[in-house]
Amino acid sequence: MPHSPTPRDSGNLPVLSAPPLIRLDAYVAEDGSTVVNGHLLEMGGMRPANEAILDAIAMFARTLGAPVAATVIDRPAQQVARLRVYPDGSSRTIAEEEDLPPGRERTAAEEEAFPPLARVERIIQHTQREELHAAFVLASALREHLSLRRGAEDELSLEARAIEAYIAYLRGDYMISTVLALTVARIRCRTDLNRAAPEVARATAAWQRLWDEGQVATRGQELLRMWERLSEEGLLHDPSHQAMAQAVRTRLERGSRYVEGPATAAAAALPAAPEPAAPEDRPLKPTRRGLRRFTRRPGRSAG
Repeated sequence: MPHSPTPRDSGNLPVLSAPPLIRLDAYVAEDGSTVVNGHLLEMGGMRPANEAILDAIAMFARTLGAPVAATVIDRPAQQVARLRVYPDGSSRTIAEEEDLPPGRERTAAEEEAFPPLARVERIIQHTQREELHAAFVLASALREHLSLRRGAEDELSLEARAIEAYIAYLRGDYMISTVLALTVARIRCRTDLNRAAPEVARATAAWQRLWDEGQVATRGQELLRMWERLSEEGLLHDPSHQAMAQAVRTRLERGSRYVEGPATAAAAALPAAPEPAAPEDRPLKPTRRGLRRFTRRPGRSAG
């Protein structure tokens, strides 16, 4: 008899009051785009993001016949909402201390059910079809949730941020791409200097497309410090990296808006596919009770 992931009582019926087994994740982007478990939701008309999320999660709860846990990163509200959603469509928000303990077994189960690599493949598919808005929102959702769950310096979190930076570059969002790529480079310079040069190169490629003089100067100074440190450590083996370092130095000395030359080849240094509008990551507020937009009484589900 196959094992059922749903808690059962002695009569083999779902235990509706049982604690959730798997924590789902959802994400609301700055523009209201909504992602649940790595899938972009079709909003349809003026349907609010919170209702779309609750309906999608309630569908999981009905399938399991048991409550479902969910973590919602709500960027417009800059909040993390932690939820319990029930098969009847009702939901309540909970405090952080009430949330499921992470634990290695639970984290492994969640990532087995909704593996990050499968989400990356979906992002790549959108990118290949030039559906760059969808790809960017999915990449942002993946990076935000991995950073929340594993920390910003985790390897998967860094890869997700690099993907997000690459898609921003393809979209022409060079400011966002620069900041995302710079964050990856900054972390690599602190934690694994031997792997930092390609990340600094990717950040430089995006920076070379900037036109705002203040951002060119501020970001350029940081890039120059990174290149100089890599040079001091004897880690600038690639001639193209040496040329990019010199291009940053030259542009800052001249104060020019755009430098031709090595910058053109820099785009090729951006990561291959597996590889908010805020310029910097804005910290999310601590979880608290009473986020009414994610609280719903029984019978309200539209699913």
